[in-house]
Amino acid sequence: MAPLSVAGAKRVATRLNAWICFADECGQTLRAAKATTWAPRGVTPVVKVTAAGNARVSVAGMVCYRPGDRSRLIYRTITSRGRKGEPKGFRENDFAALVDAAHQQLGGPIVLVWDGLGAHRSARMRMLIAARPWLRVYRLPGYAPELNPAEKVWSAMKRSLANLSARTATALTAAVKNRLKRMQYRTGLIDGFLTGTGLSPPRPP
Repeated sequence: MAPLSVAGAKRVATRLNAWICFADECGQTLRAAKATTWAPRGVTPVVKVTAAGNARVSVAGMVCYRPGDRSRLIYRTITSRGRKGEPKGFRENDFAALVDAAHQQLGGPIVLVWDGLGAHRSARMRMLIAARPWLRVYRLPGYAPELNPAEKVWSAMKRSLANLSARTATALTAAVKNRLKRMQYRTGLIDGFLTGTGLSPPRPP
């Protein structure tokens, strides 16, 4: 696993007839993001939330592209309720499980592009990658989130969750999954996430 230009990763994907997949993670808490909304004149809208506790929904997702195939969004969630010993985010085995699920759904080799998160670069992760001959993994350049279309998935998700008054971790998880599931059926939107980076779509071999 080594740094590579996104153009280089696309060339590798073309040569292997592989899916090029961009991966990223984000988190959402019970504290609602504020956004403008409609209200009767002179009536200030109020969103009542508890924002209590340390509940958090962590999401890891992949946006996947291959010429001639419908673009895909594949994701997994982990819900943390702030309990002792409870996982608070994705670790190496969780990332591997996500990639394995993507491989099963996509039915082809994968060229995976992601950032330099510690769990992406660890010895354990390198071992898991090496055990999957259908997988090639490359890192994005440092400080270049604008090149990752998965970042735009989180932006769209968080906008849709603005002013949400989820009161429990279970309700928050359901809302996150609902927004992401809607995106999965909107191929044009997933294509737009790639277009929004300024990157050209993968070309057929």
